Amino acid sequence: MTTIDLNADLGEGDAYDAELLQVVSSCNIACGGHAGDTASIAATMREAMANGVSVGAHPSYPDREGFGRRSRFIAGEPLREALRTQLERFGEVADELGATITHVKPHGALYTDAVVDPKLADVIASAVADLPGKPLLVGQADTELETAARAHGLGFVAEAFVDRAYQPNGQLVPRSEPGAVHGDVSSIQHQAVRLARDGEVTARDGSTVSVRADTLCIHGDTPGAAAAARAVREALEKEGVDIRGVDG
Repeated sequence: MTTIDLNADLGEGDAYDAELLQVVSSCNIACGGHAGDTASIAATMREAMANGVSVGAHPSYPDREGFGRRSRFIAGEPLREALRTQLERFGEVADELGATITHVKPHGALYTDAVVDPKLADVIASAVADLPGKPLLVGQADTELETAARAHGLGFVAEAFVDRAYQPNGQLVPRSEPGAVHGDVSSIQHQAVRLARDGEVTARDGSTVSVRADTLCIHGDTPGAAAAARAVREALEKEGVDIRGVDG
C-alpha cells in the first residue's frame, strides 16, 4: 500500500487551523519568525496533539512585516541565531505540553532560497541538528536542503505541493507569477494523487516531471483551505493511499 503524509503550515493567524487539524497527519507551526507567538504555538500544538497530528516547527526569516516571503532577508550567523531563538521557544512550549517535535520545515522565502543555496541550507540544518532528538528536516527532494540534512546527520522528509504549479526543472513556480497557486479543487486532487501514486507532476509547460514525495503540503492560508484538504484526503484514500504522519 502507498503511504503518504499530508501536512499544512499552521499557527499563522488563519481561520482554518482547527478544521485542517482534523484532516492532515502532520503540521508545521509558525514559531515567531514570520508569524506566531508563544500563545499561538501552544494553542496550535494542543489542538494537534488532541487530533493525533505530528508536531513540527515552521521557522523563517525574522521578517514579520514581509510574512517571511522576502528573499535573502538575512544570512550567516544572524540567521543561525534567529532560527535558534525560534526553535528554542518552540522547544520550550513542546516541553511544557509534553509534545514531541518530529520535524522542522523552513517557511516561505527561507525554504525556496535554501533549495538552491548550500550555505543557507547548512545554516538551517545546523540549527535543527542542535535540537534534542534531532528532528527530521522537511524540504524538496534532491536539493541543497537534502544535502545539508545528510551532512548534519538528520533524517530527511521529501515534500511536494498539491496546490502549487511546478516548473520543468522540478522547482515551484514563484508566487509572484500568475498561476503559481492552484485554486481549482479538482486540479489539486488530481495533482495530489499523481504525486502520491506515481511520483510525478505536470509542469506548466505540459512536460511531466518526476517528484519524490514522502509528504504532501496543502497551504492553510488560502480561501477554502479546509475544504480543499478534505477533498485531497478523500481522493487519496479513494485511490488506496494510506495517510500517515511523518513519525509513522
